[in-house]
Amino acid sequence: MNAQFVSNEVLTPEQQALVLAHPSRLGDSTQAVHGGRSENPYHSITEPLVSTATYTFENTQAVNEYMRHKLWGEPLERSEYGRYGNPTITAAEARLAALEGAEEAILFASGMQAISTLLLGLLSSGDHLIITENLYRKTRQLCLSTLPRYGIECSVVPLNDAHALRTAIRPNTRLLFSESPTNPHNRLLDLEQFVEIARQHHLLTVVDATFATPFNLRPIEWGVDLVVHSATKYLAGHNDLLAGVVAGRRELLAGLREFQGTVGAITDAYIAALLIRGLKTLGLRIQRHNENAQRIAEYLAAHPAVERVWYPTLPSHPDYAIGKRQYRGFGGVVSFTVKGDGQSAARVLDALQIPLLAVSLGGTESLVSQPAVISYYELSRQERLALGIEDNLIRYSVGIEDAEDLIADLEQALRHV
Repeated sequence: MNAQFVSNEVLTPEQQALVLAHPSRLGDSTQAVHGGRSENPYHSITEPLVSTATYTFENTQAVNEYMRHKLWGEPLERSEYGRYGNPTITAAEARLAALEGAEEAILFASGMQAISTLLLGLLSSGDHLIITENLYRKTRQLCLSTLPRYGIECSVVPLNDAHALRTAIRPNTRLLFSESPTNPHNRLLDLEQFVEIARQHHLLTVVDATFATPFNLRPIEWGVDLVVHSATKYLAGHNDLLAGVVAGRRELLAGLREFQGTVGAITDAYIAALLIRGLKTLGLRIQRHNENAQRIAEYLAAHPAVERVWYPTLPSHPDYAIGKRQYRGFGGVVSFTVKGDGQSAARVLDALQIPLLAVSLGGTESLVSQPAVISYYELSRQERLALGIEDNLIRYSVGIEDAEDLIADLEQALRHV
């Protein structure tokens, strides 16, 4: 834990001394509860929910003083309008930055809004970016279909293929974007290689670490410039809100924050308050997600009705060695193919009693889906197979229920294959 993200008002002098002397002494769950927390005017243990669209000033002198500080780029303790800031949102951003080990974080209304605002804010017409295969489908669609309309070119390279990545770099390349673990196959980015190549060519790096969470991976510790999360998933953890976050160095986020206010890519205070509440139990939940998913992956790997399991703790996973070196855990998504065709997968889904049939992940409830018939439905079968989306693929987003119950449920459902 980095001491700079712990509020001096919250910790006792003895605790402050402990943090400064041993910054790694505080554990992940302590960080989730206290990291980035600051005192508030009401001395409430929970950050106040400030529901307002605008802010008042005492007099015109106060207005002039505020604007002078703003124009000089000096730190501001308040805002003039809700599109540019809110105390509850600021509190959530401080907590998110602390968890990620970042200087600053910016909260958005969804994960895709965070990604789209980031890319449109950092790139200009004539620029080029490189993305890796296996990205979330909407991210890939944004980069390949939407950004070219604004004169921004995009190339796709295989994950962890150093030669392909170096070959794809052009004089106008500005940014490398990847995701780890990937959706839905849990492929893992080799962060050391990714960052090394980027630094050799003076390129910015962005990693979507939604599947990992800061408990399993902190890309910034590996030299990545900016980290993106769909906070809708594990960070919030209860399937009751939409939010996204970008975290990184303050100098990189300054222009992005100004751009956010210009285009209105903001969330609201109520969502930020719910997110803060969810973050406090993140450590407990991720530990359970990791444990449950590993047990289910091992069970499925040994089942005769299952063809293949995609989970990085299994030696059969293509990125098993990378995971052992760079990751602390792999989250709650277990993807697997059953023997037979898409109908076989559908029978399994319909027979399951505990998980709910729905998209998304990272909540307390287990969810299951058949990617070929929901997330990739509009693509042809050939297009889906090119992305590795087989008809008999099932994505199981493991929740925090008892693993024994989930496995027993899978046992009866797999009899329908």
